[in-house]
Amino acid sequence: MSSLLFQEESLRTFTESVFIAMGCEEDDAATAADVLISSDLRGIDSHGVARLSGYVRLWEKERINPRPNISVVHETATTATVDGDSGLGLVVAPFAMKLAIEKAEKYGSGWVSVRNSNHFGIAGYHAMQAVQKDMIGFAMTNASPLVAPTFTTERLLGTNPMCYAFPAGEYPPVVVDMATAAAANGKLEIAQRLNKSIPEGWVQTNTGGPSTDAHALKSGGSLLPLGSDREHGSHKGFGLSATVDILTAVLSGANYGPWVPPFVAFLDPLPDLPGKGIGHFLGAMRVDGFRPVEEFKQHMDQWIGRFKAAKPTHEDQKVIIPGEPELEAEKIRKEAGIPLTDAVVRDLEELSIKLDLDFPSGL
Repeated sequence: MSSLLFQEESLRTFTESVFIAMGCEEDDAATAADVLISSDLRGIDSHGVARLSGYVRLWEKERINPRPNISVVHETATTATVDGDSGLGLVVAPFAMKLAIEKAEKYGSGWVSVRNSNHFGIAGYHAMQAVQKDMIGFAMTNASPLVAPTFTTERLLGTNPMCYAFPAGEYPPVVVDMATAAAANGKLEIAQRLNKSIPEGWVQTNTGGPSTDAHALKSGGSLLPLGSDREHGSHKGFGLSATVDILTAVLSGANYGPWVPPFVAFLDPLPDLPGKGIGHFLGAMRVDGFRPVEEFKQHMDQWIGRFKAAKPTHEDQKVIIPGEPELEAEKIRKEAGIPLTDAVVRDLEELSIKLDLDFPSGL
């Protein structure tokens, strides 16, 4: 499937206009657009503007509040719980991360749990906000139940991503941004658009058998935890996903496990929900709470340099430091443009017609 290239700024302007058409304040629209454009720039196409129509459909179903009254409902010096008032997670999570950083600046660390939110984009965007302040950043969210824990066919957990971001000196930050499932659902969506099969180990059928069908979830199948099966460590992926679910939702008062509201608008949330909306957990720790920042950065550079110098298994391979592929994609796409598949372009063009907006032309 072919793709078209778009300038970052024209795509950003269009994305902001979509959120404004939904009723968002201009500042919130700019923040939400920044999260999505950041994802596209970093090569994480599944969580960029390809998600725009999904947010619009949730708004049309009145499951997203475009002008939320985001509030702190519980607080100590270093912790807080935020209620997102059903706002865009793209807006609620940055609010919570800013609060975590403010607490860290004053007390050394800050930890904020979030309830009553929605999909917050890529976890890396939020965790990296702390790096700019010479802090270590954390960001997690739970998600729609698509993942079956080890030894079951029931969808009880989301892909539940987590991100840890560490500042460095001469080298770029180390950004460990990953789903706790064998693959993010967005990768299945990309394979569906390209009409391609997926690697074995990403999903299982509704009876627990292996599958390479990107559409397996539509037939009652489920995503598998990181590790894919018990022999390859799926119990570890299950444990990581459970940790995210508990920190983001059980701790905050959001919905957890099978009760997390679905991202797709054609499925309604389950009745008798135990909590409110989707949950996040964000944190920031000052490096100088442990040692001088420059010392830490020097040792981070040494750590990174040693791993990059590791003997490769093959001549054309090398150790990839977490965050490197995304940084490389960002450098390329800022100059050459952001590629969008034909399917995403058609989706955005239809969105522009629905909302009476101008859609930018490709490069």
